[in-house]
Amino acid sequence: MTTRMAIKLNALALYAIAAVLLAAFYYQFALGELPCPLCLLQRVAFTALAVGPVLTLRHGPRPGHYGLAIIAALVGAGIASRQILLHITPGDPGFGSALLGYHFYTWAFLCFVAAIAASAVMLSLQSQYEDNAPSPGAFEIAAVGLVIAVTLINAAVALAECGFSWCPDTPMHYELLYRPG
Repeated sequence: MTTRMAIKLNALALYAIAAVLLAAFYYQFALGELPCPLCLLQRVAFTALAVGPVLTLRHGPRPGHYGLAIIAALVGAGIASRQILLHITPGDPGFGSALLGYHFYTWAFLCFVAAIAASAVMLSLQSQYEDNAPSPGAFEIAAVGLVIAVTLINAAVALAECGFSWCPDTPMHYELLYRPG
């Protein structure tokens, strides 16, 4: 694998991460499903997962960048599995909507496992480390910009939802925007 191909694949990973977060926003804004605290932590883990590919686009492929992605994905998988286990008992309807029969925390777990596998494969492809990294093009720069924009929006929305206190277990409204009565 060439360095240029590794750069392109890392940019695609950023687009995939942004797509996951944008899908979560769709359910939050279009369907009115506010994310629970564990859902917000999974979004943070997806954002952390983007750090490895961003570093690769900036500095070229390095084993440490893939290591960071694996660590972020392991943390995200742990958070998602915690939420899966909270709703594993028979008769529990789960939290939020389901997509193709699985709740979003189950999809998040599967995405994190896929990210671990993809990062491990990329980590093992030695030829990408041999060339100097090319300058990122418009495709790669747009991927980084998109992830940064989605991250900033996510932070603002989480602040609006939780305010300056603990996030409620079952959020019903945006704390900073809520006017009782």
